[in-house]
Amino acid sequence: MNSRFLLSAPHSGSGKTTVTLGLLRAVRDRGYRVQPFKCGPDYIDPIHHRNASGKDSYNLDRFMMSDEHISHLFSQYGGDADISITEGVMGLFDGSAKDQGSSADIARLLDLPVIIVLDAKAMAYTAAAILYGLKNFDTRLKIAGVIFNFVDHAGHYRLLVEACEAIGIKPLGFLPANPSLHIPERHLGLDTTANEPAIAAAAEHVKKYVDLDTLLAITQATPILLPPTTTPSTPHKKILIARDEAFHFLYAENIRRLAQWGQIAWFSPTHDQALPFHPDLLYLPGGYPELYLQQLSENKNMLRQIADYAGTGGRIIAECGGMMYLGRSIVDNKGKEWPMAGVLDISTSMRHPRLTIGYRTFRHGNAELKGHEFHFSQPLGDWPQTPFFHNPNLLASYAHFYWGEDTTALSSGVLRQ
Repeated sequence: MNSRFLLSAPHSGSGKTTVTLGLLRAVRDRGYRVQPFKCGPDYIDPIHHRNASGKDSYNLDRFMMSDEHISHLFSQYGGDADISITEGVMGLFDGSAKDQGSSADIARLLDLPVIIVLDAKAMAYTAAAILYGLKNFDTRLKIAGVIFNFVDHAGHYRLLVEACEAIGIKPLGFLPANPSLHIPERHLGLDTTANEPAIAAAAEHVKKYVDLDTLLAITQATPILLPPTTTPSTPHKKILIARDEAFHFLYAENIRRLAQWGQIAWFSPTHDQALPFHPDLLYLPGGYPELYLQQLSENKNMLRQIADYAGTGGRIIAECGGMMYLGRSIVDNKGKEWPMAGVLDISTSMRHPRLTIGYRTFRHGNAELKGHEFHFSQPLGDWPQTPFFHNPNLLASYAHFYWGEDTTALSSGVLRQ
């Protein structure tokens, strides 16, 4: 078995994440080795992908990565999988500028057939017009099939099959609306702590209503030739990474690259009372610190240890929520101020949330560092659009950095010899 495809939709909210999770778990339950990928910079959907598949999900992003790196990632991690499933971002042709970096862009680059997830609620033959447009807008793409979402009965599905037959796209089944498939949402996306019941329900739905055999047959591909492996550097640094319910927004390839520099250990700023050891690098990724402000603020020994570590030359990377945690304080949505580590001269607030989103590029010494910003909190005071703190021992910003391809910014700074 060697199948690979990209799941997309005409627009966000069509249910492609739920369908992706159901497919990942359903084919895993069949005993296949399945590898998930995610178009774009999203770090939340890959958490769900891992829970559904048991494998880390890797981002494919044409702003933060070169085309060669994207192809390398897809080959490296998909090469030994039976099935590779890539979840798209937004609508099929929605990119940062027109279709640049869109799901269609990634599908063209990697020569992936596209499976459309179409929200067909209150729709019948009009589906033919929508699918015809998606199929013919860019004939370089192969629209291989469609899964109809929010279809309540077989009679409705038969009307949609007629629409598929009119334009020559393979119908692959439907999913009825079901409250058990719903994953609760937070302000940045689907709740990463409460997804297992929905994943299990989605998998059972997929097994019952989607023609998996046909889906896998029409997305058969030649096996990927694995790229040559390189011998990793001998680990010599001690790297400590925060990971708990407040901090867990991570790019899997970033962690792999850090593992080439040293041995990785994990800790919880929320629950641990002290750092487990004095690290060579402390990494505080993004997450939901604003939801755990009392626990974080009252864990004073941890805050004091991190402040002392920074004050004595400790090296730190902090992104978004991690940067907020290093600041003087975080103001909650009711206006209460919670003291934090005080390493950075900044306070942030959820009092008047406003979405800030976009790609970012930074200069750090002679190196370029790319990332993506996505948050509702705001810095208090007069700050540029994206605060960026950097010195030889520190990288901190609202942006989530990507160094999975080029570690120059790290090796010349916080990971220098």
